[in-house]
Amino acid sequence: MSKAVLSLKGINKTFKQGDNVLEVLKNVNLSIKPKEVVALIGPSGSGKSTLLQIAGLLEQPTDGDVYIDGQCCTGSTDAVRTALRRDYLGFVYQYHNLLPDFSAAENVILPQIIAGVKYKEAAEKARWLLNRLGLGEREDHRPAELSGGEQQRVAIARALANTPKLLLADEPTGNLDPNTSDNVFYTLLDVVKETGLSALVATHNIELAHKMDKEVTLKDGKIIDLRNPKIVNSMENFY
Repeated sequence: MSKAVLSLKGINKTFKQGDNVLEVLKNVNLSIKPKEVVALIGPSGSGKSTLLQIAGLLEQPTDGDVYIDGQCCTGSTDAVRTALRRDYLGFVYQYHNLLPDFSAAENVILPQIIAGVKYKEAAEKARWLLNRLGLGEREDHRPAELSGGEQQRVAIARALANTPKLLLADEPTGNLDPNTSDNVFYTLLDVVKETGLSALVATHNIELAHKMDKEVTLKDGKIIDLRNPKIVNSMENFY
């Protein structure tokens, strides 16, 4: 059996607020297999973003271990963590964070150049991704010339540019209207499946979550598998 692309083992995360200690994550254990797409659902403030930040090596857990493609990242230097993010992970956030002075294609080319890919190869990859995401005729447009849905699709292309093994998406369509949100989300899932990626996607959209391979939620800082009837019978328990 292939090793997990992501494993979180005994993850705890606490924050101090004055004299109080806030426990956001409590003994979280989660494993994502190759080509598995996992929905992380739950209300605002439940710890979804914190979990994604830890999974993406952007934040350290208070306790516990993060494994990326079988490599334990506990105690890794900033340089090692940066290299792991570059080589294994792709990120999509609510807001696209595109570089405003660069075209759609250039926004997808740049992370590849930083990773050492030659310009011609990077441009071909950017063109393929943008075409696949329905932006073939918009690749020369700057972000301000694109709609919100188009900007977010460019952000998805950028996240996939360096062929990560794991995509981490934090409410990737949260700032879009419902129709645009659904279109972008389905396109994202199609491309993830087509390219054989694993993904952990935080979302409020239950209908879209049902399209993924697994659904988990955070309740009182703990992970619960929503498709295991021994653990939960109804989403009503969590909202």
